Amino acid sequence: MLSIFLSAFMFFSCSGDSAGTTGGEEVIKPSNLVVVATPVGVSTQNPNGDGSGTVSFTFSATNAKSYKIALGDGETKETTTGSLTYTYNAGGTNSYTVYVSAYNGSQFISTSVALTLYVAPKAIWADEFNVDGAPNPTYWGYDLGNNGWGNNEIQNYTNRPENVKVQNGVLKIITLKENFGGSNYTSARIKTQGKFSFKYGRVDIRAKLPSGVGTWPALWMLGENISSVSWPACGEIDIMEHLGRELNKVHGSLHAPSHYGGNSKTGTTTINNVTSEFHIYSLDWRSDVIKFYVDNVLFYSYTNNNSTPFNSNFFFIINNAMGGWGGSVDPNFTSSTFEVDYIRVFN
Repeated sequence: MLSIFLSAFMFFSCSGDSAGTTGGEEVIKPSNLVVVATPVGVSTQNPNGDGSGTVSFTFSATNAKSYKIALGDGETKETTTGSLTYTYNAGGTNSYTVYVSAYNGSQFISTSVALTLYVAPKAIWADEFNVDGAPNPTYWGYDLGNNGWGNNEIQNYTNRPENVKVQNGVLKIITLKENFGGSNYTSARIKTQGKFSFKYGRVDIRAKLPSGVGTWPALWMLGENISSVSWPACGEIDIMEHLGRELNKVHGSLHAPSHYGGNSKTGTTTINNVTSEFHIYSLDWRSDVIKFYVDNVLFYSYTNNNSTPFNSNFFFIINNAMGGWGGSVDPNFTSSTFEVDYIRVFN
């Protein structure tokens, strides 16, 4: 930002003399510079544009032959016409100061205009779970077995259709009470490790949670470097966790070397009908802050910085565990289904 400011200052802080000469002819300094910046799609409902990020600039100045425009995002353009169309890429609502100089030979004048612009997030990855059968193998792999997973969990994770499938537009992770492979319960845990990972962005996951005391569903992420640095050095971001014994209480948590396990950084919120209705669980992950939402309502913020592990690529995990942090299982439990309508990632 300092270098951009200094460049803009040096470029636009002075204007030419009122007149100069070129080949013995007097060059008249431009005057009456007027700049108008109009975001595409601006309206009463969308005062900062339609989200495309495109802005139409018009310039006019007496005796001007060309214009130079510093667009406020590090880009500079030149034109000999009185108009320019430019598209900004930074997502969200941002403010810019645009500097414009009108030239006639070596003579010029400068002015600036303030611009506030909304750029809609752009989808970079999604699974809508619209094809029946096993989860898309291009996106998803499996964790398998009944080793407790570091949490004293008591289920056996499988990749059987009895435990995981896509059906009627939703992913279903089905937890069953059954004797299988030395465990009394089966479930599934799918992951994008080695198939998709990303750094920073917005995540929206629409899901309906499983019911039953002892269930522990989670929508979460681990650092892609886990195989080389292990946990918790890789970092863990829990977008949503729910315990069947604490119905409707949703957790958003972060684990790192300085805070993990029972000492994680956590926020909670209570909402209605998590096991009977779909809700949208969201994460807004940036270099300076990580925010957790349910149905677009913020319930926890964490200050991020370059000393945390939350500044590298992470992959997704979706699972339903039994026992462990979920506690003792209701002896009357027989089965429950965790449903995910979609998972979407935006820049």
